[in-house]
Amino acid sequence: MNDDMSQYPLRLDGPNIPIVRFANVTKRYGELTVLDKLNLDVTPGETVTIIGPSGSGKTTVLRALMTLETISGGVIYVDGEPLTHMEKRGRLVPADNAHMRRVRAKIGMCFQQFNLFPHMTALQNCMEGLVQVLKMPRGEAKDRAESLLERVGMAEKRDHRPAQLSGGQQQRVAIARALAMRPKIMLFDEITSALDPEVIGEVTNVIRSLKSEHNLTMLMVTHQMGFARDISDRICFFHGGRIEEENTPQFLFESPRTLRTQQFLRAVREAI
Repeated sequence: MNDDMSQYPLRLDGPNIPIVRFANVTKRYGELTVLDKLNLDVTPGETVTIIGPSGSGKTTVLRALMTLETISGGVIYVDGEPLTHMEKRGRLVPADNAHMRRVRAKIGMCFQQFNLFPHMTALQNCMEGLVQVLKMPRGEAKDRAESLLERVGMAEKRDHRPAQLSGGQQQRVAIARALAMRPKIMLFDEITSALDPEVIGEVTNVIRSLKSEHNLTMLMVTHQMGFARDISDRICFFHGGRIEEENTPQFLFESPRTLRTQQFLRAVREAI
């Protein structure tokens, strides 16, 4: 990272700080720039959906937040403190693994391919992080896991392994597993794209209930424009590693301002 770190605060202070901030975040793979000095704020309780063509940097945003990707420049803040960096002698330096793990604990993520442990039941999948990471007593972990499986409509499948569940059911278990860790921020990466059309509704209904019942901050990447329109407070259209346009769902879908956004939405409609 070649940034002048003195331009970034050691932490964000004030009454209205974003729960997520990307400050001039750049990600490069050799000569390829995937994120190009990205600036993005997400406020607590907000649902932001990222759309855009393949290669526009959408999923890299989520992977950077989960520290699955090391950024090449800039700083990512989570809940007021830097995630990618830490304070040392009054200045920001690249974070060590312990710092990133601590800050990352505020974030949960659901992946496109579920990533459930195949040898464990739905209940065991939801308990594993509580017992192994949070060191929670097994009885308490079981109670929390059962409560979350009930919340996502999977209580009756608690003793089923992933191979015994449909794609929609596996995704709901994956959501319950992520929620078990009580994150402040939930990330969803194309969680409906691996599902059959008839079961997409199962998962989207769970997401809607989370939005209405809990003050979770959600950041999503999706190709499902109807889902994005229905669930989002704000939609960001990415192009070339930057936000080309952002607005409420109504204005972005009905009155896109930039030519590139118009072209993308026209192509999406023609593909349906």
